[in-house]
Amino acid sequence: MEYKADHVPMNTRTYPYQGLKEDEQSTVITVVPNAPPVRDHLLWSIFNFFYMNFCCLGFVALVFSVKSRDRKVVGDAEGARHYASTARALNIAATVLSILVLVILIVIIFVSLSTVMTFITQNEEQMSHSIGGSN
Repeated sequence: MEYKADHVPMNTRTYPYQGLKEDEQSTVITVVPNAPPVRDHLLWSIFNFFYMNFCCLGFVALVFSVKSRDRKVVGDAEGARHYASTARALNIAATVLSILVLVILIVIIFVSLSTVMTFITQNEEQMSHSIGGSN
């Protein structure tokens, strides 16, 4: 939207300054509609890059976050929103998959330890029966 603000020329008889013209002057003001700021998810991408970089998804999310920030600085809000949306999806995928892998590893470790403890217990019982039976 453009608004024109009309300025009334000053009365040259009251002011001795002769630089003003007697015709009407106007100024054009461009008003941009209020749009929410674009979130580039840069901190989340940095965190995922360093701590939850599952299959390099954290790195790719960081690249898209930086692209989003660059588009925002240039003034391309739609491009920044597109890159930020991609960075958000990649961050979600990296976080979920990294947590899932971490949980699976913890379960595997506990199951392995349980199996080893069961094997050791059975081996000790077998050894005590074989030692006790030979006396």
